[in-house]
Amino acid sequence: MSNIKLFESTRIRSIWDDKAQRWLFVIVDVVAALTESRNPQVYWRVLKKRLLAEGNETVTNRNALKMTAPDGKQRLTDVADTEQLLRLIQSIPSPKAEPFKRWLARVGYERLEEIEDPELAAKRMRALYQAKGYSDEWIEKRVRGIANLLRHAGKRAANEVAATAG
Repeated sequence: MSNIKLFESTRIRSIWDDKAQRWLFVIVDVVAALTESRNPQVYWRVLKKRLLAEGNETVTNRNALKMTAPDGKQRLTDVADTEQLLRLIQSIPSPKAEPFKRWLARVGYERLEEIEDPELAAKRMRALYQAKGYSDEWIEKRVRGIANLLRHAGKRAANEVAATAG
């Protein structure tokens, strides 16, 4: 399955990787969307060299796939999954990339807070479900369902440890 995502008015080619269960996005399309570069392929080539020189694992672990180019031909192009893409966005000096960078910083900070105080994660989860329009009753059932899954997973893990230790 392939898909086109839009960022503002720029098309971002993407494809679903069934085996890995993740989306892959064409890097030069993201570069075009986030920069004012007239030639995003050259911009990506230069950025890739700089990142490789820095030892950036995101660049060394990227994939290349044949994708349909704007001219309709199939061409081998670099793609990245969401995690890799977010890391690359951090390396692009552009005003359009700044909102993403601020969002990443905020999410990272919130995640660190949740590690310190797990109750914050539960509060944020409830707030997100409420913002999406779910009823309090539905949210409560969901929270109980998650708690039951975690409880059963913990018991299974404990049983597996006991079985291997005995």
